[in-house]
This record gives sequence, structure tokens and C-alpha cells, in this order.
Amino acid sequence: MFSGIVETTAKVLRVEREAGTENVHLTLTTSFVEELKIDQSISHNGVCLTVVAIDLSERSYTVTAILETLQRSNLGDLVPGDLVNLERSMPVNGRLDGHIVQGHVDTTGTCVAVREADGSSYYKIEYSVPKETALRGYMTVEKGSVCVNGVSLTVVNSTPDSFEVAIIPYTKEYTNFKQLTEGKRVNLEFDIIGKYLARIIEIQKQ
Repeated sequence: MFSGIVETTAKVLRVEREAGTENVHLTLTTSFVEELKIDQSISHNGVCLTVVAIDLSERSYTVTAILETLQRSNLGDLVPGDLVNLERSMPVNGRLDGHIVQGHVDTTGTCVAVREADGSSYYKIEYSVPKETALRGYMTVEKGSVCVNGVSLTVVNSTPDSFEVAIIPYTKEYTNFKQLTEGKRVNLEFDIIGKYLARIIEIQKQ
């Protein structure tokens, strides 16, 4: 379980496809490599992945993304040099500074506009919703929460297939939002409470 409060970013060193499978191994470096351990869960751009290898001499670690993850997220777009937002799992006695984030990405969206507004940055995200999931919470509400590339953000200008988020300078500087430009894909996880409520309503209508 995560809160959507990004700790830092990791730089992608290598992207390697496993022979005979669709698995992709991502090797990254970050500031807290020495604190990691095998089997640890870390949110990468909002995707919960397991540490499978650590190389302290290189100050790197490796995680594996399987086909389902690659189809559902933007991790397959990563190339060496890209920055990935990181968050380690939230301790039970920790503060929930963002909102409840599972690390289970629902879909991807596309950044279609970036604009500056007196010290903040607005990013407009568009996404498509398959008809069979239209009533299961793939939606935003004005001033509600949404997780974009692992960052807990507040929704503004919500529509059925788009929304905007406003980023303060600190968030832009310390996450990969500084690399986000028009046309790039982002990972989206919608509010889990909203998804459950939408599912309940859907069942009641059947």
C-alpha cells in the first residue's frame, strides 16, 4: 500500500527483455539502493514491483515487469536515462499524506497539454475507457484524488475522459513531471473508494 507521496526518482540504466518470454527487466539506480532488500515492494511510476536483484557495486537494483504490467502501464516505454518516480510501501504507523494508492495501475493516459500559471504547472491528461469498465470507477471527480505516475494529485477540470492536475514547483522538480511533455503516456490509478462505489451501483442495477 502506498500514499502517492514520491520519495525520489530513479534513473533507468538498462531495459532487458528476457529471452523466450514477454518479461522485461528494468535496472535502475537511486539514492537509497543500500537500504533495499530482495522481495521488497516499491512503486515505480505508480506500479508496485518487486526487487529481484541488487548490485551495490553499481548502486543499482532490478525489478521485473510482466506482460500484464506492460500492457496496463507505461513501463514498456522506458529507455535508459528516463526518470521513474519511486515510493516505498507505507508503514502502518505512517501518516497518509496523499491518498490510498494500491500500486495497481488501471490504465494509461496521454498528456495533451502543459501550461504555466503564475508559479504552478497544469497538465491535461486524456484517457479512454473501455465500455465494459465504464461504470467501474474509471473516472475522476472535481477536487477528488487521482494517482498520476505514482503521484497523488488533486483533480481539476474533470470531464468523462480527461482531467487536469496542478503541480507546485517542488513536485515538478523532485518527480519525473519535469520530463513530462505533450504526447507522453502516464500511468493512472483511480480512487479505490470510487471504484468500489461504482461497482456496487453497477451490481444494484443488474
